[in-house]
Amino acid sequence: MAERSFAREVQRLRLGAGGLFEGEAILAVTKALLQAGVSYVGGYQGAPVSHLMDVLADAREILDELGVRFESSASEAGAAAMLAASINYPLRGAVTWKSTVGTNVASDALSNLASAGVLGGALMIVGEDYGEGASIMQERTHAFAMKSQIWLLDPRPDTSAIVDMVERGFELSEASQTPVMLMLRIRACHMHGSFVAKDNVAPRFRIQDALENPQRSAARIILPPGTYAQEQEKVITRWPAAVRFIVENRLNEMHAGDLDGIGIVMQGGLYNTVLRSLEMMGLADVFGKSRIPLYVLNVTYPLVPDEFVEFASGKRALLIVEEGQPEYIEQSVNQFLRNADIQTRVIGKGPLPMAGEYTGAVVSEGIKAFLAQWVPSALASGNSASAAPANERPLLPMDQLRKAVPPRPPGLCTGCPERPFFSSMKIVQKELGSVHVSADIGCHSFATLAPFHMGASIMGYGLGPASGSALSGGQGGKRSISVMGDGGFWHNGLTSGIGNSVFNQHDSVTVIVDNGYAAATGGQYIPSSRTEAKNRKANNPIERAVRGVGVEWVRTVQTYKMQQGIDALREALTTAYKGPKVIIAEGECQLNRARRVAPVLRQMVKEGKRVVRQRFGIDPDVCTGDHSCIRLSGCPSLTIKSNPDPLRRDPVAHVDNSCVGCGVCGEVAHAAVLCPSFYRADVITNPGAWDRLKFRFRSAVIEFLQRRFDRRLARIAAEPLP
Repeated sequence: MAERSFAREVQRLRLGAGGLFEGEAILAVTKALLQAGVSYVGGYQGAPVSHLMDVLADAREILDELGVRFESSASEAGAAAMLAASINYPLRGAVTWKSTVGTNVASDALSNLASAGVLGGALMIVGEDYGEGASIMQERTHAFAMKSQIWLLDPRPDTSAIVDMVERGFELSEASQTPVMLMLRIRACHMHGSFVAKDNVAPRFRIQDALENPQRSAARIILPPGTYAQEQEKVITRWPAAVRFIVENRLNEMHAGDLDGIGIVMQGGLYNTVLRSLEMMGLADVFGKSRIPLYVLNVTYPLVPDEFVEFASGKRALLIVEEGQPEYIEQSVNQFLRNADIQTRVIGKGPLPMAGEYTGAVVSEGIKAFLAQWVPSALASGNSASAAPANERPLLPMDQLRKAVPPRPPGLCTGCPERPFFSSMKIVQKELGSVHVSADIGCHSFATLAPFHMGASIMGYGLGPASGSALSGGQGGKRSISVMGDGGFWHNGLTSGIGNSVFNQHDSVTVIVDNGYAAATGGQYIPSSRTEAKNRKANNPIERAVRGVGVEWVRTVQTYKMQQGIDALREALTTAYKGPKVIIAEGECQLNRARRVAPVLRQMVKEGKRVVRQRFGIDPDVCTGDHSCIRLSGCPSLTIKSNPDPLRRDPVAHVDNSCVGCGVCGEVAHAAVLCPSFYRADVITNPGAWDRLKFRFRSAVIEFLQRRFDRRLARIAAEPLP
């Protein structure tokens, strides 16, 4: 197995009513789905909700016992379309993906799903990848919810609250016949907590029941004139039903405080940040009791006007803590209060920034600015040093670290099989000249950074070839290169990239980096993984799929054999053949290989069997200090150290202990005709008699040569100077 296993953790999913469930929030969400009687679950892996798919895959036995259908969807669009089962049947369905990129992919299906409406509860669990820990463009899910009228839950970061909101999400969906999004922020996904469990519930309505009694309604088909009636139903029936459910079930929370002339309204996901900021100012205690009244929006769409009117009544000002932009909630609150002729001032963007993540420091500064204007006495009564001006505070450790350590951008892992192929591309470009490269989402996107600097654009997962299509005519004898990974290839690259290039006869080069997994999201299996994946059919070669859609020029190379990559790239860029050219660069992800191989090696060592590990090093007496190896490879295990030769100033290259023995550094040195300073060492555990004999012989030879060298140095030192 190379996928991360949650086999032990998933046994907690069997916990019955009254038991205390403890664990990561993602595991708690899975338990909540089972307690809610979900009928089917699907999704596409992606941070920060990747582990939800991994947990579900390992919980297959429990799902089967309950009669729950689960599958890994081909894309986010496929996952969203899966919810069509809830349109005509009272089936509770849940899907998951990373947002906002996943929601972008799913948007067509979401629009149609929201228009048709649902009978069964339809819940989308989206990982809100926003802020300093994000890996995508900075956008919010809120706009999609508003556009398609899908209700959006943003639960308070508390395990019990999240679990309750999962169950309530299904009820809200059914009460309003509308799909619901439940948004989990990065930190909430990975927090640990506990809640009192309930019994798992088998679906009230099963997939089998739907198949035995097929149903349809012309009113739910997405074609005119049904679509016109569906729009009216959204506004006249579903929206009021959703607001009624939110109010009656108190999904949002109001907390009173003695400073009742002001109030703070916040997205539920920011509750902990706001409370911590107030605590540091002496305006809240460690148990969450705030002196300032709070209105916590566990449902950020739709908003409830009457609740805002109730909360604002008698208050001079409200602070809206709404992360990101545009300020949808702030705009709506102004409208609600003006319509009700309430003159409470609504303040949000201003004290708080328009863009960027609302970290603790950002929220604290915003709240202090708000209080300084409206209740300065509250700041004076606080007992926190945080009220001191920023320039008078002692430097935080991070500030000191930033001064001493240069910033280091993210990069490919040590031993990554993609590193040598991009080194090959650099060598070929030195020979043939610069080439336009269209990059893609995945591990290989790090090749756009130092030391490779390859890639002029990133347009979406599997869209590398499509983003280079305008440059794929081969004008003037120059060809462009497009890159995508095996995950992106199966996501949509086969059709939008390869199929499109065949149909339009692109005279360009597409590189498919095949590391065997959806590596960037945690090492999940994909159709081309070389494994026997349980409950799935893998071992579907990419080359066969590429040739199946009409590509005639295909080369498959091993990334660690750099000369193969150099030869294939040179041929692709210079061949007289006109048409799409595809290079499949194969090399197993080192992280997943270690996950697969390490347990086997540990067992072999335990059993006393011979195990050989390869390590690489650099002879400091041979290294010239040129550092071309570092510029061409950039491996994190390649660094520098002081030159042992007192007559040379340049530091020499050095391989540190993070080396995994992939051999890329030596391969790069050989392929680029660099210095011969690299060497390979075999580290043998449980050596045999032959190993010991060779070791003794080699040690004796080295000792003999070293003694001779030392005597020679001694003679030179003893000779008088002329």
